[in-house]
Amino acid sequence: MIASAKRKVLDGLNRRYIYGRVPLLHTIIFLIEMAVATRIAAKFNTYYAEKPGETSSVGSGGVLGGVADTVAQLITAFRARSQQRSEGGDGFISIEFHEFDKEKPAAFGELGYARSSPPPFDFERLTRFMAYGFFMAPVQFQWFGFLSRAFPLTKKNPTVPALKRVAFDQLIFAPFGLACFFTYMTIAEGGGKRALTQKFRDVYLPTLKANFVLWPAVQILNFRVIPIQFQIPFVSSIGIAWTAYLSLTNSAEES
Repeated sequence: MIASAKRKVLDGLNRRYIYGRVPLLHTIIFLIEMAVATRIAAKFNTYYAEKPGETSSVGSGGVLGGVADTVAQLITAFRARSQQRSEGGDGFISIEFHEFDKEKPAAFGELGYARSSPPPFDFERLTRFMAYGFFMAPVQFQWFGFLSRAFPLTKKNPTVPALKRVAFDQLIFAPFGLACFFTYMTIAEGGGKRALTQKFRDVYLPTLKANFVLWPAVQILNFRVIPIQFQIPFVSSIGIAWTAYLSLTNSAEES
């Protein structure tokens, strides 16, 4: 009974929109995640001084990874809703949380639900992204520590070590990180060797090329200016947009 009531509540929230286009449930989840991220950011120095690895995992990895996937799901739902309303002839000026004047839509799981509604919020997908960020953040934390030790910045010439860090990061860690991402997501989604091979064939190289467009400039700033304790939070903050792009890419390939 509890599961049924929970399902009805989520189904109702999935069908409500702000200004007719912005999904209400996605927005609520996004605001909750941002509140948690703000709380962690306010206490970051204290948490980091006590437990740097755990702070990086929970804050920079798990929470911001969840924010990124929520943004991606919100974009997808917004696009689908806008397309649905355009095809139905609804105007943008309409302000509503629910279309009471229309025929009752199909419930979640019923025939016609997928046709009549934009995709509902995917909590399993959110969990996968948060788990990936949680486990990947310590690896990134150790990697940045290695780069700082291998190429220390000096007052005399800080630019050359920073460029070496960027080169190592982009030529070694970036391909490895993307391979880990697509492998983890495919396996977590229940895909096998064939699905993994197809994903690498279709999206790995284009995504790696997009990585080389964005991240060298970000990492130059990161390694040259940002203190080491803030490097992962900085990268993760910029990475919200990047991870949202990965989420959209991964989900598009699944579709």
